[in-house]
Amino acid sequence: MPRNIIDVTDLTVEEIDQLISTAEDIIANPAKYQDACAHKQLATLFFEPSTRTRLSFESAMLALGGGVLGFSEAASSSTSKGETVGDTVHTVSCYADIIAMRHPKEGAPYAAAQFSEVPIINAGDGGHNHPTQTLTDLLTIHREKGRLDGFTIGFCGDLKFGRTVHSLVNALSRYENVKFVLISPAELKLPRYVKEEALKKRGIPYRQTESLEDVMPDLDILYMTRVQRERFFNEEDYLRLKDSYILTPEKLETARQDLSILHPLPRVNEISVAVDRDPRAAYWKQVKNGKFIRMALILKLLDIHV
Repeated sequence: MPRNIIDVTDLTVEEIDQLISTAEDIIANPAKYQDACAHKQLATLFFEPSTRTRLSFESAMLALGGGVLGFSEAASSSTSKGETVGDTVHTVSCYADIIAMRHPKEGAPYAAAQFSEVPIINAGDGGHNHPTQTLTDLLTIHREKGRLDGFTIGFCGDLKFGRTVHSLVNALSRYENVKFVLISPAELKLPRYVKEEALKKRGIPYRQTESLEDVMPDLDILYMTRVQRERFFNEEDYLRLKDSYILTPEKLETARQDLSILHPLPRVNEISVAVDRDPRAAYWKQVKNGKFIRMALILKLLDIHV
């Protein structure tokens, strides 16, 4: 059976550290990897719209010398004719060597993996998981801080539906001495099951607050998220909560000089464009890092050693 990455916890801490090391080497020595996946094909099956994740996967495979095929929305696949996702994946696995799949339904990539003859990477499933964004975040934190332990990270915004937050909390909970600050409106708190499984079981301290300003001086990393319209059933609730937290230069006046600001993007208005000029803004570096960590993961799953 091929190995799949559906959840970031499918990887051990040692494997994550190895992927980060490989990504660092790719950044330092890109020419060394330019033909690593020659004659290999990546299929991107995106049943839900995406810009960064899909193009990052495609850019990663092309940089490794491989090819890319796939679709960017469900309407352009045979699922629009009634074909099951399982049959679609089984078909595509006959053409490709590895698949990156995004789907709006939680658990869909796991179910699809039962029909695939090649490795499947979960590129996001509903409000559940987004493991390669988490690997991107971890690489960015490592490059910014030089470590993945011993810091305080604040998650701000939509913590209820934000799959990137759920995945990153799960990942960082396995490293030593990481303190979590959860900043959100009451309606968008981190789900209880994430707190129970990732934090309480491990005895990891965390703080919940509705005020970003109160905790800003304590943070080494601030992870901003958007309030996602597509996750709401009620438009009124979305409109009421969408502007709950907007990061501006004024709000950063009490922040540490070595703060790192992350955001999985896309942003709407939760980070003012004026913050882009702040040297603490790391989210555009984050975008670049996504390509390199996905290159490392593709190599690992295809068992290619350079």
